[in-house]
Amino acid sequence: MNVCSLVRRVMDMSLRTQLRKILPSISITEQEALDAGDVWLEGSIYQGKPDFSALRAIPDAKLSMAEQAFLDGPVMELLALVDDFAIQSGEHLPENVLNFLKVNKFFSLIIPKQYGGLAFSPYANSTIVATIAAKSSAVAVTVMVPNSLGPGELLMHYGTEAQRNYWLPKLAIGDDIPCFALTSPEAGSDAGGIPDIGIVTYGEYNGEKTLGLSVTWDKRYITLAPIATVLGLAFKVQDPSGLLGSSHDLGITCALIPKSHPGVQLGNRHDPMGIRFYNGTTRGDNVFIPMDFIIGGQQNIGRGWQMLVSCLGAGRGISLPALGVSVAQASFKSSAEYAAVREQFGLSIGKFEGIQQKLADIAGKTYLQESMRVLTTEGLGLGLKPSVVTAIAKYHMTEIGRDVLNSAMDIQAGKAIQCGPQNTLASGYVAQPIAITVEGANILTRNLMIFGQGVMRCHPYLQSMVEAIHSEASDADSTFNGILTKTVSYSVRNSLRAFKLGLLPFLAKQDRRLAEVVPYEKAVNQLAAKLAVYADFSLLVLGGKLKQAEMLSARLGDVMSYLYAAMASIRYYETKVLDANRTEAAPYFHYATRWSLAQAEKAMLDFLDNFPSAPTRQLMKFITLTYSAKMPKISDDLVRELAEAAQMNTKIKAQLTELIRPVAGDGNDINEQAYLAKMECLDLLARVKIALRKKTIRAGVRFSETLDAALASGVINAAEHQQLISYNHKRELAIRVDEFDFDLNLLSPHEHKASAAA
Repeated sequence: MNVCSLVRRVMDMSLRTQLRKILPSISITEQEALDAGDVWLEGSIYQGKPDFSALRAIPDAKLSMAEQAFLDGPVMELLALVDDFAIQSGEHLPENVLNFLKVNKFFSLIIPKQYGGLAFSPYANSTIVATIAAKSSAVAVTVMVPNSLGPGELLMHYGTEAQRNYWLPKLAIGDDIPCFALTSPEAGSDAGGIPDIGIVTYGEYNGEKTLGLSVTWDKRYITLAPIATVLGLAFKVQDPSGLLGSSHDLGITCALIPKSHPGVQLGNRHDPMGIRFYNGTTRGDNVFIPMDFIIGGQQNIGRGWQMLVSCLGAGRGISLPALGVSVAQASFKSSAEYAAVREQFGLSIGKFEGIQQKLADIAGKTYLQESMRVLTTEGLGLGLKPSVVTAIAKYHMTEIGRDVLNSAMDIQAGKAIQCGPQNTLASGYVAQPIAITVEGANILTRNLMIFGQGVMRCHPYLQSMVEAIHSEASDADSTFNGILTKTVSYSVRNSLRAFKLGLLPFLAKQDRRLAEVVPYEKAVNQLAAKLAVYADFSLLVLGGKLKQAEMLSARLGDVMSYLYAAMASIRYYETKVLDANRTEAAPYFHYATRWSLAQAEKAMLDFLDNFPSAPTRQLMKFITLTYSAKMPKISDDLVRELAEAAQMNTKIKAQLTELIRPVAGDGNDINEQAYLAKMECLDLLARVKIALRKKTIRAGVRFSETLDAALASGVINAAEHQQLISYNHKRELAIRVDEFDFDLNLLSPHEHKASAAA
């Protein structure tokens, strides 16, 4: 070895040694989380080259004949059976509702047919849960949990054949109701810190001395625990006596324990926001379980965290986003209908720009929510488990749902705050905060998970570099040097691409025939190219400190998230909107895509403004030529156009509210009947208003008196008068709110006037 080589080797070793001191190693739980999921579209976004070809190659999600029949049959029967106001006013889910769910296999949407399940697709699962949620949050959660993270999914992927054959048929028909217990009072988001312990020991089971575990646990926030008959449990295993080998701490493990097993405590309830789904606690003190209770058997001791993380896709990517979409569609449908039929100052309130601004935002974001729901479930339908994408869906779709619902409350005002069967928003409004706490509070998801996991999973070399830095192998230096060379080359290419697109934006890649899509596809490519540069410099300058720089990390995660949302919006417009409906869908598409791009750019600018190193900040701005916002804006004209479109009875509007299934006599039905009646009367109403302006007739104190005057003067004929009277009756019913007597007993509409007269 010559002197130059020796010096170079010493310098290289010094660099690796220095980085070893700076960069923390990946913990076991972090490594298992990274190993458990798949990298999908988010990988190309992070690397600065969004893969629109892969996006367009995804098979289009559609309901099968069996899935559509289930939606039109049992789901509609369930909606007719459910009285959500009665549920929320009571203490328990009605027994007939629970029995209906069991008999009709609502708890077996994901269980394979060979075990008696329905084996529905992720898209169908999402559609069913969201449709139920529009009627009742409590019933939706009850359906959601067995078809999300829980014993069923864990058994399907990791159970022994004997466990699957025994448990899955019972779960499929509701003979057993499952719950899964992970969260402890001392460990919520930090699941790796759970204090619940199982000690390897011998005990008695079925009259025989058996090797097993003595488990002590204390869990809370466990959905369905109060009515569960079988408990899925996560705990840490310790082997102080060395019965299984030399290791003391064996890691997180998952077991399945019947409620009837001695020592299991289930039954106490929490009261989550008054929403009457079952949620509660489970405890046990030195409960002996045999090794056969471990999901997958003794060989799966210590694999629990890997098992759990790999199965989080359903909860994050299907169930919780479905709740966000459901509340968005309910808000959109009810607000658009209310804005059309509610009048003040002689105009429907949907004509006022203040209302239009809120309504357009609801409509555009509802389109975006549905776009993200479809794309995410399509990814899951490919058999992928994209942990970063599902975290994006969980966080942003529940937050957008909350945002949309707040706007709907503003539009419907007094009607929205009065509880009763006719209120279509109250239950969702109360329940919405629940969705943002499940499977990691939203603050955790945004600040730590999206970019925190994304940077390790999506960077082509980072994870390998960290492993090489902390490696004890004899060839660690040469391995590190090779990876470092590739990393530097990768970063240089990112910088050159970003500079080129910043200087010559028209060179951004696009390959779509639809002219209106082209500028947005180019914009996604431009912003992604910048993201790749900012991510590289963050890693270079901040290193391991980036993990603690949560606000910066969250902003980079926002850029990834909103670019994913923009891609979802583009895909939905290209694949789900028929050519004949493109004109009416255009304002929804433009609003959703522009909003997503503007949010991504804002997060990017905020990141630059707050980056701690001023020289690096200026260098990043120069390389990407980023000094001000450049993305297309949402103009007032677009707001007015979309608000008007949102109040019209179009096919795209029906498509974006298809999860709302009115049942005769319920609030959605009352609103819809009034709205449809007005749509049928638009020409007649215009004729009456012209007569009022020309003073051919005089306005009555009540609208019915105005209609009588219009009939008397010949402005309308008898049949038209009757049609307008019918509309007015439906309108009055739609704008009223539920009333109660002094003791809060619900009054029927006919009792309102009688009670008032008395």
